[in-house]
Amino acid sequence: MRGVRSSLFVAAMGVAAAAIAQTSAPKPEIARFFSDPKLAETRAIIVMQDGKIVAEQYGKGYGPTNRLIGWSMSKSITSTLIGQLVGAGKLSLDAPAPVAAWHTDPADPRGRITLRQLLNMASGLRHDELGEPAVEDSDTNRGLFADQAGDAAAFAESRPLADAPGSKFTYSSLTTIILSDIAVHAIAPAAHTPAERRAAMRAYLKANLVDPVMPSLICEFDAAGTMIGGSFCHATARDWARFGQLYLDGGVAGGRQVVPAAWVALVRTPSPANPSYAAHFWLNRSNPAAKHPALFPEQGPADTFSPVGHLGQFVTVTPSKHLVVVRLGKTQDDVLQPVKTALGQLVNSYPNAP
Repeated sequence: MRGVRSSLFVAAMGVAAAAIAQTSAPKPEIARFFSDPKLAETRAIIVMQDGKIVAEQYGKGYGPTNRLIGWSMSKSITSTLIGQLVGAGKLSLDAPAPVAAWHTDPADPRGRITLRQLLNMASGLRHDELGEPAVEDSDTNRGLFADQAGDAAAFAESRPLADAPGSKFTYSSLTTIILSDIAVHAIAPAAHTPAERRAAMRAYLKANLVDPVMPSLICEFDAAGTMIGGSFCHATARDWARFGQLYLDGGVAGGRQVVPAAWVALVRTPSPANPSYAAHFWLNRSNPAAKHPALFPEQGPADTFSPVGHLGQFVTVTPSKHLVVVRLGKTQDDVLQPVKTALGQLVNSYPNAP
């Protein structure tokens, strides 16, 4: 299996390298990511247009074979798996989410939460993402790094409701952990031990996303065997670009419908609770309730959508320009606005498609 995966990885890199050989000198809008201190630390920039890499540049110490963490871009990976399972009829968007703990008591109000509401970060569950002012006490840090990290899904699913399902947008990495748990139950209902759960998810990932799209993709698991699908997926910059291209191409890669076309439409459709969010992707649209937009709605284009990750990870997809732009790096979130502005300028430096 390792040999097959390695061959696929090398082949994918070779195709990308051939495309890069035809590129011109870096545009000023790209070069500044590596020279302007306000845009530091940029580790990788890749631009794909019409399915070909037209620009690629790396920061010192990084290159095309380095796997880079996606942080919350991993949420869009998890969404993709859920979309495949919905398309295969193994999950239903608007039925009560199949979380056993919510259905043991018919009076449990959590039993009304749907898969769609989880995808839209509108479950109503009392999840504390940031833990202000004590960040170390946030539910996310407890579930990823501290006392609840051994079984993050059980912790996430144990939280009570704070709001009526569907009524309020509450961004939460633990919500994606719940989706990861739902996914592995749908993939392998008989997998109960941590080892069985990990093996089932890894096999599904390999067949349905790694082999057809992202040969370098690796996602981490907790001790209970649940994929930490909200934060800990890693891939090369080129494979993050290939993930964006998958969505630009309507869910098709290598002639195969990897993601249902209906799912691609879903992740571009604003959710009722947040006009700038849809099914674990961010939309380049204004949201009056947001202090800081995730993308660059003041610049447009309005059809841009993107996985977005902590510390400045982006895979912007702009259908009107046939364009995918990847920026990976490490920029603290409280000084990230110049990166978002520069990313919008880079996207808009390319013309609309004919």
